Amino acid sequence: MPSSCKEIRAALAQCLQESECVMVHRNSAADCLRPPLVDTLPTQCQQFKRAFGDCRRGMVDMRKRFRGNQPIAFQKLQETEQSGEGYQLYAGKSAFAGGKGVTDGNNAAEPDWRDLENQKYREQAAAAANKK
Repeated sequence: MPSSCKEIRAALAQCLQESECVMVHRNSAADCLRPPLVDTLPTQCQQFKRAFGDCRRGMVDMRKRFRGNQPIAFQKLQETEQSGEGYQLYAGKSAFAGGKGVTDGNNAAEPDWRDLENQKYREQAAAAANKK
């Protein structure tokens, strides 16, 4: 199987092995994925099943034939879920990670870089005028 679906397949297998359908009721994982028992699976396992199906479908999708099937970094999603950082990506980085801290609206705004440059220019102009 191509490497783009391996992580999702492993995550689905792990989720199924830890599910109540397999652990308590002693059904096989294949039986748990079929219609009568699929509704008893936890939501996360159902989401993995859907993602795995979409990944497999993407492997034969002709619209993706040049770029290939985009792999989903499940391990990265698990790490961000445990650390509390958001997992929405923006330019390859988490959209919500790396904030400056908690803001309550009473913090002073940082001065604009243009104002700082203008202030430096005025100070230099004043220093040059005092020399003359």
